[in-house]
Amino acid sequence: MEDLLKLNIIELSDLLKKREITSVELTNFYLERIKKYDQYIQSYLMVTGEKALDMAREANKRIEKGEAGRLEGIPLGIKDILCTKGMETTCASRILKGFIPPYDATVIKRLHGDGYVHLGRLNMDEFAMGSSTENSAYQVTKNPWALDRIPGGSSGGSAAATAAGLCVASLGTDTGGSIRQPAGLCGVVGMKPTYGRVSRYGLVAFASSLDQIGPLTRNVIDCAVVMNTIAGHDPLDSTSIPQPVPDYTEMLGRDIKGMRVGIPKEYFIQGIEPDVNQSVKEALSILERNGATIVDISLPHTEYAVATYYIICTAEASSNLARYDGVKYGLRVEGKDIIEMYKRTRFAGFGKEVKRRIILGTYVLSSGYYDAYYRKAGQVRTLIRRDFEEAFRTCDVIATPVSPTTAFKVGEKADDPLQMYLSDIFTIPVNLAGLPAISVPCGLDSSSLPIGLQIIGQPLDEARILQVAYVIEQEKKLKKIPDRYLT
Repeated sequence: MEDLLKLNIIELSDLLKKREITSVELTNFYLERIKKYDQYIQSYLMVTGEKALDMAREANKRIEKGEAGRLEGIPLGIKDILCTKGMETTCASRILKGFIPPYDATVIKRLHGDGYVHLGRLNMDEFAMGSSTENSAYQVTKNPWALDRIPGGSSGGSAAATAAGLCVASLGTDTGGSIRQPAGLCGVVGMKPTYGRVSRYGLVAFASSLDQIGPLTRNVIDCAVVMNTIAGHDPLDSTSIPQPVPDYTEMLGRDIKGMRVGIPKEYFIQGIEPDVNQSVKEALSILERNGATIVDISLPHTEYAVATYYIICTAEASSNLARYDGVKYGLRVEGKDIIEMYKRTRFAGFGKEVKRRIILGTYVLSSGYYDAYYRKAGQVRTLIRRDFEEAFRTCDVIATPVSPTTAFKVGEKADDPLQMYLSDIFTIPVNLAGLPAISVPCGLDSSSLPIGLQIIGQPLDEARILQVAYVIEQEKKLKKIPDRYLT
């Protein structure tokens, strides 16, 4: 049964359709692995075993009738920020404990339409605010490659569960790197699609102009397959792009001869760990050997990206999180009047990092400061986007490290928010520009911790960055799951 971990979704689907394995058997295989290993990793906030087996039995019936969808009977994990009808969704926050959405997010509806099996809800930084999954109100998820290390964030539970083989694949969300950074640190593939390519309807909002939903998988093929299901226009999301979705698996395996790969000088800076620098350069040499041309480019406003991001995302967060007041749903702490009830509820319900970002966001939107901060940040955001537009005149994709370092130790940066924020320095500009980007494993450091390569594409060019990532994956042939989870 351990061989199941080596198979991609297409191969698993073939086994299911040939009746060589049933979805119930496959689901039980993953539920047993969760039971055995997640006590150490703590990637799941909630395991929905009975629900998963019910869905697997229904999948078996559809397969027998010849009605199988693309993900029929495939067990997935879901980040605890996507509304799932009848199932608690907390965003890893005390303020939403007990909240049960009355509807499914559009991506969940699409997964249902293709027959997936829901294994459970995955841990995250509270309201997706963090880079280490240490900000969860409930538990700290560990990196499967080294249990004293963080898995990245905010989709740390999704990355860790995928890396340890506790689900076939998972969904995460990316506001400033929250899919790509944990994917890079956990040695899995993670894609942030073009803003508007995947519907945000039913995603609990953090920063609405930045958030995107995407897959975390153990290989590039699975990333393409999941994207085929979740991408596409949705009239329920006003920012959704009304463009047809290609088959993302079609470009995989095609040669990249003649492709121009841009290398921004601003991303290879002092502070990058030598092992990260070396692995990224080796990955670039693979692309060159396969016929790509390396082109030097400049993204001059990169140095302003972190400051710009933390003004925009905190401002949007302060607006979006105003709805959590103890009136309609979630936590309610009574007070002598409604104002005191608001204060007590929000004080008890929100964690330290969420409070910090609400305060910052309220400040930059306040009278007298709006022009100095929020408006100025919007202008710099435009400059960052134009940097990318200019760069893409001379290249087809851009390649950079995902993170300047490999996974740091749990607690190492907990008391230094600025150092934590800088963990996303290479991923944030992509969100500000609304571009697609993928993290693909490209090596291990001297401590056997994973290193990720980021490939950035032009708007709606997900197929091309998957094509490039596939070349790296096929040449590198890196280990998918740490040995300790194969016993």
